[in-house]
Amino acid sequence: MRGLMALALALLITGCTVGPDYVRPALDVPQAFGNAKRDAQQTANIAWWEQFRDPALDALIAEALAGNRDIGIAAANIEQAAAVFSQSRSAFFPQIGYGGNVSRDRASETDSPLLFSVIPNPQTSHQALASASWELDLWGRIRRLTESARADLLATEAAGQGVLLSLVSSVASGYIQLLALDEQHRVAQRTLATYAESLRIFELRFKYGQVSRMTVAQATSQYEAAAAAVPQLESQIEQAENALSILLGRNPGPIRRGKNIHELTAPPVPAGLPSELLASRPDIRQAEQRLIAANANIGAARALYFPTISLTGAYGFASSELSDLFKGTSRTWSFAGSLTGPIFRGGAIASGVRQAEAGRKAALLSYEKAIQSAFADVENALIAQSKLEEQFQAEKRLVEANSEYVRLARLQYEGGYVPYSTVLQAEQQLFPSELNYIQTRATLLTSLVSVYKAMGGGWQAVSTPLAARE
Repeated sequence: MRGLMALALALLITGCTVGPDYVRPALDVPQAFGNAKRDAQQTANIAWWEQFRDPALDALIAEALAGNRDIGIAAANIEQAAAVFSQSRSAFFPQIGYGGNVSRDRASETDSPLLFSVIPNPQTSHQALASASWELDLWGRIRRLTESARADLLATEAAGQGVLLSLVSSVASGYIQLLALDEQHRVAQRTLATYAESLRIFELRFKYGQVSRMTVAQATSQYEAAAAAVPQLESQIEQAENALSILLGRNPGPIRRGKNIHELTAPPVPAGLPSELLASRPDIRQAEQRLIAANANIGAARALYFPTISLTGAYGFASSELSDLFKGTSRTWSFAGSLTGPIFRGGAIASGVRQAEAGRKAALLSYEKAIQSAFADVENALIAQSKLEEQFQAEKRLVEANSEYVRLARLQYEGGYVPYSTVLQAEQQLFPSELNYIQTRATLLTSLVSVYKAMGGGWQAVSTPLAARE
């Protein structure tokens, strides 16, 4: 027995792990983002949503992290992957079990009547055994399977971090859009009240013959156009609230607001080197762990070419009488070593190796694609933010110009220099420009959210809630 154990230890020490060890592939990574702001501070990995300086938004994100169903699903997936990893690793250790049985048998006495005259028939047998088995991982098959399971676990954790980042980004974007709808609703109601007062005045003037019916009709048309916009915005507000409620993990209902759309502080555009993106984007980390798992599967597949060596043993008691079962004379034991290996499998092992190698190729291409997509996401987000800033300033100047146009048109109309159609034309340009200005403000703020999301920023700061729900 001691010799067998010594042989096993020697084999374990001299054993090798077949298959390729993982080495991160060389990547063609750009040296810098073409549209990044060089003088911006590095802020990609902070809780960036707090930079909007709105406690109501902070509270909503905290609620979403605690109650969102997708976060719960991600936590359950991580728990499942951790269990698979533990199950795979358990093969490193001896497997110990126990068993017992009681049987009663009667043999035919036709051919040997004299024998059974001295041997009891039927006979009762009692047996209690403890068993152990241990597969020696000489070629690293179990190690490669464990390596693959560990990579799958880390990939699942990265996917969970991706869910967190997507959730925070969706809540922030949804809240910004809700504030924009609120502001558009206020503008629409204010404009509607202004048009209502104008219509009232023109109806009085028409009554006393000071204006024509056409002027009243023009004022009515203007009023009804604004009146149609109000319920449409109210519907959009409730739909936005319901969408946010689902993200928060609650039933549809009202959402508490804090600041208005103009009071939100725009976060700075984060700066960072492209290489840092590899360490921060959850989808890139997930793709690399999938590549590591696929690489390990090659070794596990190749290990099947080599023999499997196992040690087994049993120790227990066997007796025909239950009262004698645990006496020393009833003791029984056995120890054995087994070696099994393939001779002909019809190409099954070779096919398994080719399958694993093809899986690694696919995982490598997926990894490279994830990196290219990540850099494209960042560039797109940066250029969108930069151009939206220019558009926002132009929209702001347009609103100021239209407001001045309306003021001057009203003065000239009251002075009798221009017809009312001039005022109507000016106001018809002001109302939609105000709505567009508000929407552009929201889109600009949302583009900043997209920049942080594309850079993978902030997910480290919210990893604790996911771990707490495992």
